[in-house]
Amino acid sequence: MSAGAKLAYRPIGIAAGIAAGAISGRVFKVVWKRIADEDDAPGAMQSEYRTTHVLLAAAIQGAIFAATKAAVDRFGAQAFTKLTGSWPGD
Repeated sequence: MSAGAKLAYRPIGIAAGIAAGAISGRVFKVVWKRIADEDDAPGAMQSEYRTTHVLLAAAIQGAIFAATKAAVDRFGAQAFTKLTGSWPGD
């Protein structure tokens, strides 16, 4: 892919990353509410929660973020390819 095409994809990639963060945050809130029946996940520095509870919340949040980011990146790359004929990762 040409340097111009890579440069053109950069803002799309940045926007996709921001969108992935926002989407995964919302998805995690819904999932956590169903799992723990709590509005907010426990933070690492909140002493009232057990360590296993905090680690479970972090693992679920990380998995949701990683899957959402991969999906958004992939769909963004596919859309870019349809528009330009070049895959942004090559």
